[in-house]
Amino acid sequence: MDEVDFLVIGSGSGLDVANAAANRGQSVAIVEKGPLGGTCLNRGCIPSKMLLYHADVLETVERADEFHIDAAVRDVEFSEIVREVTEDVEADAESIRRGLRSSSKHELYEGEGRFVDDRTVELVSGADEGARIRAETVLIAAGTRPSIPDIDGIDQVAYLTSTEALQLETPPDHLVIVGGGYIAAELGHFFGTFGSDVTIIGRRPNLLPEADEEVAEAFTERYADRFSVHTGYAATAVSETAGTITVEAHPYEYGADGGILEDDTVTVTGDTLLVAAGRTPNTDTLDLDAAGVETDEQGFVETDEYLRTTAEGVWALGDIVGEYLLKHSANHEAQAVARNLFGADLQPIDYTAMPFAVFASPEVAGVGAHEEELRNAGREYATRTYQYDQTARGSAMHADGFVKVIIDLDGTILGCHIIGPEAADLIQEVVVAMKAGSGTVQDIRESVHIHPALSEVVQRAFAGQFSRGEDSGHSH
Repeated sequence: MDEVDFLVIGSGSGLDVANAAANRGQSVAIVEKGPLGGTCLNRGCIPSKMLLYHADVLETVERADEFHIDAAVRDVEFSEIVREVTEDVEADAESIRRGLRSSSKHELYEGEGRFVDDRTVELVSGADEGARIRAETVLIAAGTRPSIPDIDGIDQVAYLTSTEALQLETPPDHLVIVGGGYIAAELGHFFGTFGSDVTIIGRRPNLLPEADEEVAEAFTERYADRFSVHTGYAATAVSETAGTITVEAHPYEYGADGGILEDDTVTVTGDTLLVAAGRTPNTDTLDLDAAGVETDEQGFVETDEYLRTTAEGVWALGDIVGEYLLKHSANHEAQAVARNLFGADLQPIDYTAMPFAVFASPEVAGVGAHEEELRNAGREYATRTYQYDQTARGSAMHADGFVKVIIDLDGTILGCHIIGPEAADLIQEVVVAMKAGSGTVQDIRESVHIHPALSEVVQRAFAGQFSRGEDSGHSH
């Protein structure tokens, strides 16, 4: 058995903590069953956003006539686009692998690891199968995988998850997507822009159910103009005949009981099925009981405010914790774990002003509270919405979208939600104000904004007269 000071399971953001340990002279082991770099680099945000930028470029060219510019797309080398992105990602993963293999401070164990005792992991597959490592400190950062819902016939049809879809070198003729979240939105935009007919089936009343309700409604309306969208439906059965996928869906009821309603069946067909129905934590592969690590009802690792698990000397971070399934959240958690492991005092993880973004068309971003949750909690608040096209830059861009601000009655920023161009960049100003400033509307109102930059849409959303929200609703 090998003994080390620090062991991390997973090679995404957990590597940041491993490097911090190595830089302090500790012996470090990394256990990884797949390509190095974790979900973000290999199967998530890096390849998807690289591909999506190509879609954005094509969409820009196709809109050129709006600006009296005669432009045409003569050809699209779709397979080359995908192949180039795949090769770049694989090269980055291999670079991390070579770096760890050549490091005198790290020991890389390639294969699937499972706990066999407290702080003891055994490799049960892979190049280093049979190796056992015991560590003084263990960090669980093994991520998640695509969830496959219980749909009748799903095991008898060929389907894609986001992992395979990101490497598909020919766009489908007709892509059917089961799921209505950000993965469905982004991949629907990508394949739809490159010529696929797209049908989306989502359980929730709107696409992007994790967004503010008003933004989600606007996004759903825009997607319904582009694609065939069935919200409020759950896929109940799938079948495949002669290369044609058929999906049957029924209305889905939300409330105290929930469940599938049997009337009003929707049947859709296509040549390719993408299942984008959320993520499942990889805790079921780790035999956590052997280490005394507890999970919640959804299978995510239970941690305290310092990111310690229920087992002595075992910590966890990233998607497998389930707080925010976002790479920037995992990076933030890695900083917190490193600070708590190697600092003088324990400090709670601070999730204040954790933003999110969806790189679809339209782009969506948000931070803080949603109006619906404040209304349901009976909390007093005020809102203001400002349209992109009411600014000089937004008008020049023919931009369709808005910024929605939610504040406490004392002026404290409770949330901000954006739908429109560059939303992911525009939200950052609000994040900084909520995190590093006083956290009030004055932080943004009193900051000088460049004219006529697009950021004026954020400034003006904070600068006008707010409408007070009420328990039963609000007006703008």
